[in-house]
Amino acid sequence: MEAAGDIHRAIDAVWRIEAARLIAGLARIVRDIGIAEELAQDALVAALEQWPAEGIPRNPGAWLMAAAKFRAIDHLRRNKRVEGKHAELGREMEARQSDAAARMESGADDMGDDLLRLIFVACHPLLTRDARAALTLRMLGGLTADEIARAFLVSESAIAQRIVRAKRTLSEAGVPFEVPGRAEFGARLASVLDVIYLIFNEGYTATAGEDWMRPALCEDALRLGRVLAELAPQEPEVHGLVALMEIQSSRVKARVDAAGTPVLLLDQNRALWDWLLIRRGLAALERAQRLSTTPGPFVLQAEIAACHARARTADETNWRLIAAFYAVLAQVSPSPVVELNRAVAVGMAHGPKAGLAVLDKLRDEPVLRNYHLLPSVRGDLLMKAGRPEEARREFERAAALTNNARERELLLARAAPR
Repeated sequence: MEAAGDIHRAIDAVWRIEAARLIAGLARIVRDIGIAEELAQDALVAALEQWPAEGIPRNPGAWLMAAAKFRAIDHLRRNKRVEGKHAELGREMEARQSDAAARMESGADDMGDDLLRLIFVACHPLLTRDARAALTLRMLGGLTADEIARAFLVSESAIAQRIVRAKRTLSEAGVPFEVPGRAEFGARLASVLDVIYLIFNEGYTATAGEDWMRPALCEDALRLGRVLAELAPQEPEVHGLVALMEIQSSRVKARVDAAGTPVLLLDQNRALWDWLLIRRGLAALERAQRLSTTPGPFVLQAEIAACHARARTADETNWRLIAAFYAVLAQVSPSPVVELNRAVAVGMAHGPKAGLAVLDKLRDEPVLRNYHLLPSVRGDLLMKAGRPEEARREFERAAALTNNARERELLLARAAPR
């Protein structure tokens, strides 16, 4: 029983590694990611049935791909979806399976294009942001509906329905399994990056629940970003996003104390920061800078993160440079949230009154009406400006708006009389 358990754990590990490759390769054949996932799952079932008795194959990824492709051919034959394609697919199978093991052993990867296509399909702007995030974690992250549901604190049935609807939407719209052409590439890439960063942010500062962070989601997003950087090496915004996530991930251990209470950036013990991740992030930022002289929004955000990373103490932070980067970001990618962050930087660089002048222009913004960080930032600036009673009211309002228990505790503590 123990040996069987070991094999099942090994199969689970192989699936985590190979699922995206399998689905991507199959989607190229059947042109439908829903069917591709079903065929990949069928191959997994075959592995669960055969490997405990026969042992794990020398090249498990190649075995799964071979099993899945045979099922893809059977599917096409049964459904007669591609007239005249059967013989061609059969020849492809014979040609490819003979050297599959050799390619796996050598480390050669001919799946890069398929993975890139899968990323663009899963993050298609036809889908809602929530649907894109769920489908991306399912198809490329290898997460189950239950794991995704726990990460985003919604029901498993809601996530399952979200994924089913997303696959149906893509299928009914006839979304091609391809990387978009040059004219469409930039806009579609922005959608991909937006989804990956959405996943990262939900892990970095959870919007709801008992925990301040969900590090596993950060790790999933960072892994997807690194994969995308390998698949699109000439895109500066991809490297900018990776740089941003690497640097922000470096602070994870310092963002909570032993009791799980949030620790704000300026109060963090920087000795706990992961300097390997910071070096990786700075290297990715340098790569982005070499590729473009006109920084996009993710490169600019990475520049801001780098300013914090380079400061060995909070007092060494170059707030004037950060405020300048936010001013550029506000022009490149204007939004109330960017202005909110700019108010923080201006307040640190030029004093709380200057920060409040920027912030007070945002008080009537509809998108920020129920956003807890608006009163939170205002409370901080008011406290620094020597207006503690007003600050406490803002902290109390922010605490009432947040859905995160840890953040609510922090805000109420800041609101308490001293």
